[in-house]
Amino acid sequence: MSILVTRPHPDNEATADSLRARGHVVLLAPMLKFEPVPFHDESEVDYNAIIVTSANAIRAVAPLLKDLDLLRLPLFAVGEHTGAVARDAGFATVIVAGGDAAALRDRVMQGARDKVLKKNSTLLYLAGADLSRDLGGELGAEGFNVVTQTTYRMAPIKHLPREVCDGFAAHGIRAVLHYSRRSARAFLEAARDEGVEISALSIPQCCLSETVASVLREAGASQVLIAVKPDENALFETLERALRTRLA
Repeated sequence: MSILVTRPHPDNEATADSLRARGHVVLLAPMLKFEPVPFHDESEVDYNAIIVTSANAIRAVAPLLKDLDLLRLPLFAVGEHTGAVARDAGFATVIVAGGDAAALRDRVMQGARDKVLKKNSTLLYLAGADLSRDLGGELGAEGFNVVTQTTYRMAPIKHLPREVCDGFAAHGIRAVLHYSRRSARAFLEAARDEGVEISALSIPQCCLSETVASVLREAGASQVLIAVKPDENALFETLERALRTRLA
């Protein structure tokens, strides 16, 4: 019996390794594909800090960071994983928020209160093409000047791997891990197109947040569980809880 991970590559590999270390068999079905967007910053703005809501935003511009002289700036990261990728890319000052965009907004505002930033600081927001909330607008309303630069997009993958379809058909998948609203939607569409939607939705759907979970509930999933906080360790704890419940 396997655990299905829908997280995009390359982060899904680290997730798989962690699950295997916990004794699970893992299947991978990345439902979104990372595509960098050419970065052109011709504004000549003097930035005071950088904000990022995804590690992919850093990966997309990693080869340019030194030439753009961005590594000297403090970087506010949405969570610890993104913060680790930022440090690996060469950022010396990385401030980590609690795992979602709302927490990142609050952490930036706390930075102003702590004098890490001035309230009228200019922030470079390295963003994805599809944003779940207007973080730039929210920070702008608090007095910050936010310049949003799209650095990547996540394209839906339309088909499930054959071994995953076979796993659903044979009832060999114990639970599914979901990391974003868009990947959950792509998973549902692919499962529907492959004719395995009923089997796919009959098992526990473990979600990183309520926003993700709502997509699965609306599709008819009856066993939707949400991590107590938006990080992977909490999601793993949710998975273990779901599996214990099924065995009880």
